[in-house]
Amino acid sequence: MKEKAITKESTIMEALEANPNSAQVFARFGMHCLGCLVASGETIEEAAIAHGIPLEELLAALNQKETQE
Repeated sequence: MKEKAITKESTIMEALEANPNSAQVFARFGMHCLGCLVASGETIEEAAIAHGIPLEELLAALNQKETQE
């Protein structure tokens, strides 16, 4: 079964559900408030803008099968 890609329209919560390594990726980009209320409805694009993170870099990292240590 093919995994669903994480897109700019995906919410942070959807990303966390789709890829168990997403929490590590978000932390690496300085996004630590994954359990807050905003994270449940905020899209990846909105989060990237709010945190000043390059969207394409974040999406590429979130869609990797494994995180880089």
